[in-house]
Amino acid sequence: MDIKRLTSYIFAPNPTIQNLLQDAASPKIGREYLIAYCNELVKVLNKDVKKLQSLEWALQMSCINTFRRIISLRSEKLSKFSTISLLWKLVRQQLEKLPPDLSVAFFEEIHHLIKGMRGQSGIYDELRYPQYMDYEGREAAILRSEQLDEMAKKSDSYVKKYLTGLEDEVVQKRIENKKRILKHFKAEEKDWLNYKWHLANVIRNSEQLRSLVQLTQAEIEAIDEAKKFALPFGITPYYVSLMDYEPDRRHDHAIRAQVIPPMNYVAVLAQKADSIDLSCDFMLERATSPVDLVTRRYPNIAILKPYNTCSQICVYCQRNWEIDDVLFPRALASRKKILQAIEWLKAHPSVTEVLVTGGDPLIMNDQRIEFVLSQLAQLKNIERIRIGSRAPVVLPFRITDKLMEVIAKYHQPGRREVALVTHFEHPYEISPESMHAVQQFRTRGMSVYNQTVYTIENSRKFELVALRKYLRLIGVDPYYTFNTKGKEETKSYRVPLARLQQEVKEEARLFPGLVRTDEPVYNVPRLGKNYVRAEQHHHLLSILPDGKRVYEFHPWEKNLSLADSFVDVDVPIYDYLNELERRGENIEDYKTIWYYF
Repeated sequence: MDIKRLTSYIFAPNPTIQNLLQDAASPKIGREYLIAYCNELVKVLNKDVKKLQSLEWALQMSCINTFRRIISLRSEKLSKFSTISLLWKLVRQQLEKLPPDLSVAFFEEIHHLIKGMRGQSGIYDELRYPQYMDYEGREAAILRSEQLDEMAKKSDSYVKKYLTGLEDEVVQKRIENKKRILKHFKAEEKDWLNYKWHLANVIRNSEQLRSLVQLTQAEIEAIDEAKKFALPFGITPYYVSLMDYEPDRRHDHAIRAQVIPPMNYVAVLAQKADSIDLSCDFMLERATSPVDLVTRRYPNIAILKPYNTCSQICVYCQRNWEIDDVLFPRALASRKKILQAIEWLKAHPSVTEVLVTGGDPLIMNDQRIEFVLSQLAQLKNIERIRIGSRAPVVLPFRITDKLMEVIAKYHQPGRREVALVTHFEHPYEISPESMHAVQQFRTRGMSVYNQTVYTIENSRKFELVALRKYLRLIGVDPYYTFNTKGKEETKSYRVPLARLQQEVKEEARLFPGLVRTDEPVYNVPRLGKNYVRAEQHHHLLSILPDGKRVYEFHPWEKNLSLADSFVDVDVPIYDYLNELERRGENIEDYKTIWYYF
């Protein structure tokens, strides 16, 4: 790494910053110089001495405020790193004092930030001033409509890149997959439609999976290593049928990544094998569980977890620390434990809504599901029961008429609502079967919502828009999009927070409001969901030598009660863009990502 060249690169847009650091006798004095310089810049910009495009002006102000914050003493204390000290050492080329993890990612962050401070982001350089702004009335409206047509045409061209399982060619491919799987198990069509058959034939090792679809050597080794360390692994035959037979991951990348662990995930959890439940409880559920089976983080809603496993295992599950294995025999809570949890809910009438989750509660038998719902329905304070389940996605045949009779009887408009919250992650997961499962709820008057985890597998340009679009068409309302959590074992899935902000502003915003009803959130340990749309919810504290951003998240209780903020480290934007490029993306499509803080 050529430190001298990279140092020149970051300061090239504004040599004044480099000169001020060069004149400073210490980092402390350098901070004083630069803060004074930033203050002066703000004064000049607010005087509007020279005519600046208003959007570039707003971006310039944002960059100045961000730079001023990351060199502040408060940010240093919270992030435990001094950006100003590193910049000061770079100006002096004190190579022996530079941190060992210094990477190109850091230089790219600072370079773009300094460009923005000078009003040189380049975002608007090639854009023409809208022609309709020079006209009025009907003539202006026609020109504006033409501009909107162009915007829609461009965004639609991206959305069409992503296949769904509703398209004829994909449906036919999956019919062939189903035939191959049934032949392997010596089963018949009637077995395929029986969810119990799928549960009895969950694929639990690489040898089984290899006989159904082609696997890469890396996939085989990761699965084998996971089994060696007794890490949860399992896939339903139906979900395997959603995979393409070839292992190139061209279309089924999100599906394979959902259930086939990468080697770095296995390596991290293997090291934690003796303390996985303690080290992986990222959300600190132990600290928010007032009684067994119950989690509470908000005034009016609590979580009830009667069943602690699923029909298959999602690699980056929030509760991977709790789940021993797919369909683990002792995962079902006893009736006694469930009744104790119900008593707790009865004793806390401020809880008006319960999310029944797990694990996946719909994998319980009909009788146990009815037992749980009937007990909740007896509580006068409960006006809404949510059921959190991925069954419509991974085992849609579980949503039987008999099950729906059980669930529907507790949905009583005007008295109590029952709703389903599910987890579609990619348009390729949507199928005629999953649509039918969703419609089983919708035709009985119950709402269906979706919670998406934003990962490398669904973060390409307009990829999440495609998911939202087709979810709406099958009867699912987008509800939450979760920024991937800072768990070491799932770092290869993580996406920079800036990319989620960019997606909301530049992609989701182009589509109708009913298609973009989901709220982007970051789950703060112990406290719960925190919005991420604006600086009132979070702000950038620092940029570490390896290019990782450090954020301070404000708790949802802000302005309501006193609570600690939460500091977390993101993944480098530079590394993320490199991975997108490796996957065939045009990085120019993402160039504004640096300016989301």
